[in-house]
Amino acid sequence: MIRIIIKRILENWYTLLAVSILLAIFFMALGAPLISPYSPIDGSLQERLKPPLSMGHLLGTDTLGRDLLSRIIYGARVSMAVGVTAVLIAGLFGTLLGLISGFYGGWIDRILMRFVDMQLSFPFVVLALTIAAILGPSFRNIIITLAVSSWVIYARLVRGEVLGIKEKQYIQAAFTIGLPDWRIIAIHILPNALSAVIVLSSLEVGRMIIAEAAISFLGFGIQPPTAAWGNMLSEGQDYMMTSWWLTVFPGLAIVITTLAVNIVGDTLRDKLDPKLRLR
Repeated sequence: MIRIIIKRILENWYTLLAVSILLAIFFMALGAPLISPYSPIDGSLQERLKPPLSMGHLLGTDTLGRDLLSRIIYGARVSMAVGVTAVLIAGLFGTLLGLISGFYGGWIDRILMRFVDMQLSFPFVVLALTIAAILGPSFRNIIITLAVSSWVIYARLVRGEVLGIKEKQYIQAAFTIGLPDWRIIAIHILPNALSAVIVLSSLEVGRMIIAEAAISFLGFGIQPPTAAWGNMLSEGQDYMMTSWWLTVFPGLAIVITTLAVNIVGDTLRDKLDPKLRLR
Protein backbone atom coordinates (compact mmCIF):
# COMPACT_ATOMS: atom_id res chain seq x y z
CA MET A 1 0.00 0.00 0.00
CA ILE A 2 2.88 2.39 0.79
CA ARG A 3 4.27 1.86 -2.72
CA ILE A 4 0.87 2.67 -4.22
CA ILE A 5 0.56 5.84 -2.12
CA ILE A 6 4.02 7.07 -3.19
CA LYS A 7 3.22 6.34 -6.85
CA ARG A 8 -0.05 8.28 -6.66
CA ILE A 9 1.64 11.25 -5.02
CA LEU A 10 4.29 11.45 -7.73
CA GLU A 11 1.63 11.51 -10.47
CA ASN A 12 0.39 15.04 -9.61
CA TRP A 13 2.66 18.08 -9.40
CA TYR A 14 0.41 19.89 -6.95
CA THR A 15 0.34 16.88 -4.62
CA LEU A 16 4.11 16.65 -4.86
CA LEU A 17 4.31 20.35 -3.99
CA ALA A 18 1.99 19.84 -1.02
CA VAL A 19 4.08 16.92 0.24
CA SER A 20 7.23 19.03 -0.15
CA ILE A 21 5.66 21.81 1.91
CA LEU A 22 4.62 19.38 4.63
CA LEU A 23 8.08 17.83 4.73
CA ALA A 24 9.63 21.29 4.99
CA ILE A 25 7.30 22.20 7.85
CA PHE A 26 8.01 18.88 9.56
CA PHE A 27 11.78 19.29 9.38
CA MET A 28 11.45 22.95 10.36
CA ALA A 29 9.56 21.92 13.47
CA LEU A 30 11.95 19.07 14.21
CA GLY A 31 15.04 21.27 13.84
CA ALA A 32 13.58 24.42 15.41
CA PRO A 33 16.42 24.88 17.95
CA LEU A 34 18.98 24.70 15.13
CA ILE A 35 17.34 26.90 12.47
CA SER A 36 15.50 29.42 14.64
CA PRO A 37 17.43 32.71 14.66
CA TYR A 38 16.23 33.72 18.16
CA SER A 39 14.59 32.31 21.25
CA PRO A 40 10.79 32.10 20.85
CA ILE A 41 10.30 33.29 24.44
CA ASP A 42 12.97 35.92 25.10
CA GLY A 43 12.45 39.40 23.75
CA SER A 44 13.44 43.02 24.20
CA LEU A 45 10.97 45.87 24.65
CA GLN A 46 13.35 48.08 22.69
CA GLU A 47 12.73 45.79 19.69
CA ARG A 48 8.94 45.57 20.05
CA LEU A 49 6.66 45.82 17.00
CA LYS A 50 9.45 45.97 14.44
CA PRO A 51 7.97 45.61 10.93
CA PRO A 52 8.98 42.81 8.53
CA LEU A 53 12.41 43.06 6.88
CA SER A 54 13.77 45.00 9.86
CA MET A 55 17.42 44.54 10.70
CA GLY A 56 17.80 41.00 12.05
CA HIS A 57 14.05 40.26 12.01
CA LEU A 58 12.78 38.93 8.67
CA LEU A 59 9.10 38.81 9.74
CA GLY A 60 9.30 41.54 12.37
CA THR A 61 8.74 41.31 16.12
CA ASP A 62 5.70 41.08 18.40
CA THR A 63 4.47 43.26 21.28
CA LEU A 64 7.22 41.96 23.61
CA GLY A 65 10.03 42.26 21.08
CA ARG A 66 10.17 38.54 20.28
CA ASP A 67 11.21 37.49 16.80
CA LEU A 68 8.08 36.48 14.88
CA LEU A 69 9.85 34.05 12.55
CA SER A 70 11.29 32.16 15.51
CA ARG A 71 7.88 31.91 17.15
CA ILE A 72 6.27 30.66 13.93
CA ILE A 73 8.97 27.99 13.58
CA TYR A 74 8.43 26.80 17.14
CA GLY A 75 4.67 27.09 16.66
CA ALA A 76 4.95 24.53 13.86
CA ARG A 77 6.14 22.06 16.49
CA VAL A 78 2.95 22.50 18.48
CA SER A 79 0.60 22.36 15.51
CA MET A 80 2.17 19.30 13.89
CA ALA A 81 2.58 17.43 17.17
CA VAL A 82 -0.97 18.13 18.29
CA GLY A 83 -2.51 17.39 14.88
CA VAL A 84 -0.69 14.11 14.25
CA THR A 85 -0.89 12.81 17.84
CA ALA A 86 -4.60 13.59 18.20
CA VAL A 87 -5.34 11.85 14.89
CA LEU A 88 -3.32 8.78 15.90
CA ILE A 89 -5.09 8.44 19.25
CA ALA A 90 -8.56 9.11 17.85
CA GLY A 91 -7.91 6.87 14.84
CA LEU A 92 -6.68 3.90 16.87
CA PHE A 93 -9.48 4.12 19.43
CA GLY A 94 -12.23 4.79 16.90
CA THR A 95 -11.00 2.07 14.54
CA LEU A 96 -10.92 -0.49 17.34
CA LEU A 97 -14.46 0.29 18.46
CA GLY A 98 -15.69 0.41 14.87
CA LEU A 99 -14.24 -3.06 14.23
CA ILE A 100 -15.88 -4.46 17.36
CA SER A 101 -19.21 -2.80 16.63
CA GLY A 102 -19.39 -3.87 12.98
CA PHE A 103 -18.07 -7.40 13.50
CA TYR A 104 -20.15 -8.50 16.47
CA GLY A 105 -23.28 -6.41 15.91
CA GLY A 106 -26.23 -7.05 18.22
CA TRP A 107 -26.40 -5.26 21.57
CA ILE A 108 -22.72 -4.27 21.38
CA ASP A 109 -23.34 -2.46 18.10
CA ARG A 110 -26.51 -0.79 19.39
CA ILE A 111 -24.84 0.54 22.55
CA LEU A 112 -21.70 1.80 20.80
CA MET A 113 -23.57 3.43 17.93
CA ARG A 114 -26.08 5.15 20.22
CA PHE A 115 -23.13 6.63 22.10
CA VAL A 116 -21.60 7.70 18.80
CA ASP A 117 -24.89 9.27 17.71
CA MET A 118 -25.15 11.12 21.01
CA GLN A 119 -21.65 12.60 20.68
CA LEU A 120 -22.17 13.50 17.02
CA SER A 121 -25.26 15.49 18.01
CA PHE A 122 -22.99 18.01 19.74
CA PRO A 123 -21.18 20.58 17.54
CA PHE A 124 -17.49 19.68 17.38
CA VAL A 125 -16.21 23.09 18.51
CA VAL A 126 -18.66 23.32 21.42
CA LEU A 127 -17.76 19.82 22.60
CA ALA A 128 -14.03 20.48 22.26
CA LEU A 129 -14.24 23.78 24.15
CA THR A 130 -16.26 22.14 26.91
CA ILE A 131 -13.73 19.33 27.35
CA ALA A 132 -10.83 21.81 27.18
CA ALA A 133 -12.43 24.00 29.84
CA ILE A 134 -12.92 20.98 32.13
CA LEU A 135 -9.40 19.58 31.69
CA GLY A 136 -7.62 22.94 31.73
CA PRO A 137 -5.16 24.44 29.25
CA SER A 138 -2.02 22.41 28.53
CA PHE A 139 -0.31 20.61 25.65
CA ARG A 140 -1.39 17.17 26.89
CA ASN A 141 -4.96 18.25 27.55
CA ILE A 142 -5.44 19.80 24.11
CA ILE A 143 -4.44 16.47 22.53
CA ILE A 144 -6.87 14.60 24.79
CA THR A 145 -9.59 17.15 23.97
CA LEU A 146 -9.22 16.76 20.21
CA ALA A 147 -8.91 12.96 20.36
CA VAL A 148 -12.01 12.56 22.54
CA SER A 149 -13.95 14.94 20.28
CA SER A 150 -13.14 13.16 17.01
CA TRP A 151 -12.84 9.39 17.60
CA VAL A 152 -16.52 8.87 16.75
CA ILE A 153 -15.89 9.72 13.08
CA TYR A 154 -13.49 6.78 12.76
CA ALA A 155 -15.83 4.44 14.63
CA ARG A 156 -18.75 5.24 12.33
CA LEU A 157 -16.62 4.92 9.16
CA VAL A 158 -14.96 1.64 10.14
CA ARG A 159 -18.26 0.10 11.27
CA GLY A 160 -19.76 0.80 7.84
CA GLU A 161 -16.72 -0.68 6.11
CA VAL A 162 -16.84 -3.82 8.28
CA LEU A 163 -20.55 -4.37 7.64
CA GLY A 164 -19.85 -4.42 3.89
CA ILE A 165 -16.73 -6.58 4.14
CA LYS A 166 -18.48 -9.17 6.32
CA GLU A 167 -20.78 -10.05 3.44
CA LYS A 168 -17.90 -11.02 1.14
CA GLN A 169 -17.57 -14.69 0.28
CA TYR A 170 -14.03 -15.06 1.63
CA ILE A 171 -15.18 -13.76 5.04
CA GLN A 172 -18.07 -16.22 5.07
CA ALA A 173 -15.61 -18.96 4.19
CA ALA A 174 -13.41 -17.93 7.10
CA PHE A 175 -16.39 -18.24 9.43
CA THR A 176 -17.23 -21.63 7.97
CA ILE A 177 -13.81 -23.18 8.56
CA GLY A 178 -13.85 -21.90 12.15
CA LEU A 179 -11.11 -19.27 12.17
CA PRO A 180 -10.99 -17.36 15.48
CA ASP A 181 -12.57 -13.90 15.51
CA TRP A 182 -9.31 -12.06 16.17
CA ARG A 183 -7.70 -13.69 13.13
CA ILE A 184 -10.60 -12.82 10.85
CA ILE A 185 -10.57 -9.22 12.07
CA ALA A 186 -6.79 -8.73 11.95
CA ILE A 187 -5.99 -10.56 8.70
CA HIS A 188 -9.11 -10.35 6.55
CA ILE A 189 -11.16 -7.34 7.66
CA LEU A 190 -8.78 -4.67 8.97
CA PRO A 191 -6.48 -4.59 5.89
CA ASN A 192 -9.50 -4.05 3.64
CA ALA A 193 -10.82 -1.21 5.80
CA LEU A 194 -7.44 0.41 6.28
CA SER A 195 -7.44 2.53 3.11
CA ALA A 196 -10.57 4.38 4.25
CA VAL A 197 -8.97 5.03 7.65
CA ILE A 198 -5.79 6.35 6.02
CA VAL A 199 -7.75 8.76 3.83
CA LEU A 200 -9.84 10.02 6.75
CA SER A 201 -6.75 10.42 8.95
CA SER A 202 -4.94 12.46 6.32
CA LEU A 203 -7.89 14.85 6.08
CA GLU A 204 -8.37 14.99 9.85
CA VAL A 205 -4.81 16.25 10.48
CA GLY A 206 -5.70 19.56 8.86
CA ARG A 207 -8.91 19.81 10.85
CA MET A 208 -7.03 19.12 14.09
CA ILE A 209 -4.50 21.86 13.30
CA ILE A 210 -7.32 24.37 12.75
CA ALA A 211 -9.15 23.16 15.87
CA GLU A 212 -6.02 23.52 18.00
CA ALA A 213 -5.46 27.04 16.67
CA ALA A 214 -9.08 27.97 17.38
CA ILE A 215 -9.02 26.60 20.92
CA SER A 216 -5.68 28.29 21.65
CA PHE A 217 -7.00 31.53 20.15
CA LEU A 218 -9.90 31.42 22.63
CA GLY A 219 -7.53 30.83 25.53
CA PHE A 220 -8.32 27.18 26.28
CA GLY A 221 -5.34 25.61 24.53
CA ILE A 222 -1.60 26.23 24.51
CA GLN A 223 -0.80 29.09 26.85
CA PRO A 224 1.74 31.90 26.39
CA PRO A 225 4.69 32.23 26.42
CA THR A 226 4.76 28.89 24.54
CA ALA A 227 4.64 29.70 20.84
CA ALA A 228 1.53 28.34 19.10
CA TRP A 229 -0.06 29.71 15.96
CA GLY A 230 -3.44 30.05 17.67
CA ASN A 231 -2.28 32.08 20.66
CA MET A 232 -0.08 34.19 18.35
CA LEU A 233 -3.24 35.18 16.49
CA SER A 234 -4.91 35.96 19.80
CA GLU A 235 -2.02 38.15 20.95
CA GLY A 236 -1.98 40.08 17.69
CA GLN A 237 -5.72 40.68 17.23
CA ASP A 238 -5.60 44.07 19.01
CA TYR A 239 -2.87 45.28 16.64
CA MET A 240 -4.38 44.26 13.29
CA MET A 241 -4.69 47.84 12.03
CA THR A 242 -1.24 49.02 13.11
CA SER A 243 0.91 45.87 13.15
CA TRP A 244 -0.67 43.57 10.57
CA TRP A 245 2.22 41.11 10.51
CA LEU A 246 1.34 39.81 13.99
CA THR A 247 -1.74 38.05 12.61
CA VAL A 248 -1.01 37.73 8.89
CA PHE A 249 2.06 35.50 9.15
CA PRO A 250 0.72 33.04 11.76
CA GLY A 251 -2.53 32.94 9.80
CA LEU A 252 -0.65 32.17 6.58
CA ALA A 253 1.21 29.38 8.36
CA ILE A 254 -2.10 27.79 9.36
CA VAL A 255 -3.60 28.22 5.88
CA ILE A 256 -0.58 26.85 4.00
CA THR A 257 -0.17 23.85 6.31
CA THR A 258 -3.86 22.98 6.28
CA LEU A 259 -4.13 23.42 2.52
CA ALA A 260 -1.14 21.14 1.93
CA VAL A 261 -2.61 18.49 4.23
CA ASN A 262 -6.00 18.67 2.49
CA ILE A 263 -4.45 18.37 -0.98
CA VAL A 264 -2.60 15.22 0.07
CA GLY A 265 -5.76 13.87 1.70
CA ASP A 266 -7.87 14.54 -1.40
CA THR A 267 -5.31 12.81 -3.60
CA LEU A 268 -5.26 9.76 -1.35
CA ARG A 269 -9.05 9.68 -1.35
CA ASP A 270 -9.23 9.85 -5.14
CA LYS A 271 -6.63 7.13 -5.62
CA LEU A 272 -7.38 4.72 -2.77
CA ASP A 273 -11.17 4.78 -2.88
CA PRO A 274 -12.20 2.00 -5.31
CA LYS A 275 -15.53 3.70 -6.07
CA LEU A 276 -13.76 6.84 -7.26
CA ARG A 277 -11.17 4.86 -9.23
CA LEU A 278 -13.94 3.32 -11.31
CA ARG A 279 -15.17 6.69 -12.55
